[in-house]
Amino acid sequence: MSDFAAVIAELEAEAAITGRVLARIPEEHLSWKPHDKSMTLGQLAMHIAQIPGNIAAMLEVDHFEVKPERLASGPAVAQNNQELMAAHQQSIEKAKQFLAHLTAEKAAQTWKMSAMGKTLIEMPRGAAVRTVMLNHWYHHRGQATVYLRLLNVPVPIVYGRSADENPFEAASA
Repeated sequence: MSDFAAVIAELEAEAAITGRVLARIPEEHLSWKPHDKSMTLGQLAMHIAQIPGNIAAMLEVDHFEVKPERLASGPAVAQNNQELMAAHQQSIEKAKQFLAHLTAEKAAQTWKMSAMGKTLIEMPRGAAVRTVMLNHWYHHRGQATVYLRLLNVPVPIVYGRSADENPFEAASA
């Protein structure tokens, strides 16, 4: 059994929640953004879909150097919901594979990310799983729920209930 079985279980549970959010992304608004400095909905959605797998790939090496062209281009853009959901599923599988093979020894080793020679992050790999893979993912998922609200799209349940869905109402009826 992996040293990270609990993290894999969390990833799987959160993937289901994230899938509910991504399933609500309206294709007709993929180019929409709430502010000039914001990502488009299509960029944000694809970023969310790809975070676990992309971070897993970064964490496989001891030092990940972000390429300058990646900094300039920003996140990929989802073209449609089918592409988005497929990217999400592939990303989760890639992250699960990484975590299944992550040992306590490897997790304790220092991992570093830099760009143009500047260190951006340096921490134990296991801590990066929590902060860079998971917390980063949850942060952007929260952003997506705000985008949905601004577009008047019903926000799915993330934890407990949303203003649009209440699992407790059905239980009390």
